[in-house]
Formats: sequence, structure tokens, C-alpha cells
Amino acid sequence: MTTMADPNDRNDLAPMTSSDTETPRSDASFEQAAPLKTAGQDGDLGGSQSTTDKVSKQASEAAGSVKQSAAGLRGQATDRVRLFAEDGKTKATDALGQLTQILNDAASQVDDKLGKQYGQYARSAADQVQSFGTKLDDTTVDEIFDEARELVKKSPGVAVGIAAAAGFVVARLVAAGLEQRDA
Repeated sequence: MTTMADPNDRNDLAPMTSSDTETPRSDASFEQAAPLKTAGQDGDLGGSQSTTDKVSKQASEAAGSVKQSAAGLRGQATDRVRLFAEDGKTKATDALGQLTQILNDAASQVDDKLGKQYGQYARSAADQVQSFGTKLDDTTVDEIFDEARELVKKSPGVAVGIAAAAGFVVARLVAAGLEQRDA
């Protein structure tokens, strides 16, 4: 059974007829067609596209803000590490100066008790400690960091060993300080 299509029912899949191609009369009136998409708040077509653009823009701004905050925090951390390293370098240089003085004092005592030959060993050790302290004092923190990076690149096993030894020494010093505090 074949049914006739209702002429008022506009089905996009209906075959084209001659009335679809006829030129309208000059006195015919036309109605404005409804838009395919509703306008967004910005006045552009495609409300969902506009919302997507807004969300994308907000996400981009948030990511930029996070990156800027991270860069600021990284800068602050770098500055604090640099200050800490400068302070540590100063303390190490002072400690090496004191060690040099102790070794020189010990050298004179060794001269008296064991002889000048053994006292010379103590003086030689004092000179080496003093030259290391002078070199450390003349070196900037950035140069020390660069040398440390190079050491890690050249021999990572040695770097891990040094880090482990330094950690062990720090742990022993902290433990000794805690024992003295508790006593």
C-alpha cells in the first residue's frame, strides 16, 4: 500500500519536485528561517563551541598561572639552596682553618715527642688542608655545583658512595647530638 506524502511535511529525504525549483512570485512574502544553532553569549554561532572555547581558554590561563607559580617557587627554592650552600661553604672554610691550626699545633708537639721527621708529616697535612680551604674559599657555589654535576656524570658510583658516606656522617652527628641532649 502506497501512501501520499503530506505536502506540509518537509522531510529532507523526500525526492525533489518541480515546486522545489520554481521561482517564487514577486509578490510572495518570506519568513526568516530559524537558525541552525543558537547564538552563544559572545554573539557567535554555536553555543556549545563557545562554551568549549571558554573552558579551553580558562584551562590555558590556569595552566599558565600554575607554571608561573611553579617558576616562582623554583626560583625561591634555588635562592634558598644557594644561601644555604654559601653558609655551608663559609662554615666549612672556617672549620678547615681551625683544623689547620690544630694540625700545626700538633706538629710542634710531635716534634718534641717523636722527632722533626714525624712533625713534618703533620705540617704537610696542615698545608694540604689549608690549600684546600683556600681553594674552597676562592670557589663560587655555582662552580662547586658544576664540579659536583661533572663528578656525577663521570662516575655515578663514586657520587652515590660519597652521598652514602655523607649521609652516614650526618646521621651519626644527629644521633650524637640527640644522645647529648637526652643525657
